[in-house]
Amino acid sequence: MNLKDGLSGLGDFWNEYRKVGSGLVGLAILGFFIVLSFIGPSVAPFPGATEHWHDITYWKDNPRAAPPAWVNAFSASKGAVSTRISPSGPRRDLANGEDRLVYDFAYDYRADKAPRDLIFRFMGEGKVSIRLDAERPDGTKAEIYQGQVALGTDYQRISVEHDAQSGVIGLVNSVDEFIGSSLDPTNTRPTTLLFSRIDPDMADAPQALKGAYAFSLGIGLLTEGAKVEAPELLVSGQVSGLLGTDVSKRDIFTGVVVGIRWALIIGFLTSIITVIVGVVLGVVAAYFGGICDWLLSRLYEFVYLLPVLPFLIVISAIYKPSIYTFIVIVCLLFWTGPYKPVYSMALQIKEETFVEASRALGSSRLRIIFRHIIPILLPYSFAVMALSIPGVIVYEASVSLLGLGDSSIVTWGQILESALSQGAVINNLWWWVIPPGLMIALMGMAFAFIGSAMDKILHPKLKTR
Repeated sequence: MNLKDGLSGLGDFWNEYRKVGSGLVGLAILGFFIVLSFIGPSVAPFPGATEHWHDITYWKDNPRAAPPAWVNAFSASKGAVSTRISPSGPRRDLANGEDRLVYDFAYDYRADKAPRDLIFRFMGEGKVSIRLDAERPDGTKAEIYQGQVALGTDYQRISVEHDAQSGVIGLVNSVDEFIGSSLDPTNTRPTTLLFSRIDPDMADAPQALKGAYAFSLGIGLLTEGAKVEAPELLVSGQVSGLLGTDVSKRDIFTGVVVGIRWALIIGFLTSIITVIVGVVLGVVAAYFGGICDWLLSRLYEFVYLLPVLPFLIVISAIYKPSIYTFIVIVCLLFWTGPYKPVYSMALQIKEETFVEASRALGSSRLRIIFRHIIPILLPYSFAVMALSIPGVIVYEASVSLLGLGDSSIVTWGQILESALSQGAVINNLWWWVIPPGLMIALMGMAFAFIGSAMDKILHPKLKTR
């Protein structure tokens, strides 16, 4: 078959394929997943998730178990949205005889529920003094934090919730000493006070003070060679991102996007290997017959009757295999899928005239098998390959759901496992369970539609069903 004939065959196949609506739907879903797997690292808010998924310190500045930001559209009381704010400046401040670099942050607060925390972080070298001032929409302005620190390779963090409690109460005192003295520092959240109207009920029934807030981060360089880099304000809100966060503060959307690539790798690698092995063994058994046929048939029966999921669970529990070892194990169990259909068709093809003619011309058995028989059967195996991928993805998710998967990668099954083990269902953290489960269902549906469409085209009798 030359290139022109091959392209013509593909054109004819596409003309038939596009007549099957479910096949086009499956192809569109698969195309969406493939595109997202390539652009995922650029659209994910935390591109280092693969290496740091189990590193709790990497996610410490996110809110804990926060719903997705879009739930505000369905809520009467809006929660502050998690965001990152870059500063303007720096500008120099020479007040009080001290040279400071001042970074100004503007935060427009329009929610009904105050952020969980405001985190000012930066990197640098040397010893520095830090001063944090806050100005509210009502004109109240006060210093809420002051201190000194030696900078190193890690981020220096100033948390309003943990570091500025006395400063925020002092801000309230500057407006009304009676209200400020009645506040209990142990039971009052600083961020709630900072974003609430100052009135006698602000501790028990705070009223949101909406408007433009201004924060000034003043940094004095106390040692020679001291410097400051990458200052930013992280607003840890009541809602966060497209799919929220889990109890470990990990971004669910990032995990779901990263999981797409592994789902495709697992599905495609396993299906390709199993189809190749199944087709080759089926043709070999049919063509050679005799003891070869008997041995392969007994091997097929033994593997086919093995309970796949319990077997995978036992192997994973004992050896804790990597994802690639898992793929090899699945391939050893799944080759039985295409074996029997290929074996039956190969029995008929080997009696065809062109096979007899090739044998009479002195072609070797391997040449007949790989040159004349397998190319005819290969198109039929594509449908088997597409239909086997959903099963492989579900098996991997099932093993990971039991905590037996490869912990060095991020898969949808592992996200579900951590959700169930950490009480997502009991605590109604639905955004932690539904997205990865929906991705598994959509991926399986895409390949099921594609496989069904290919089956109808390559097996004409199915068109009458």
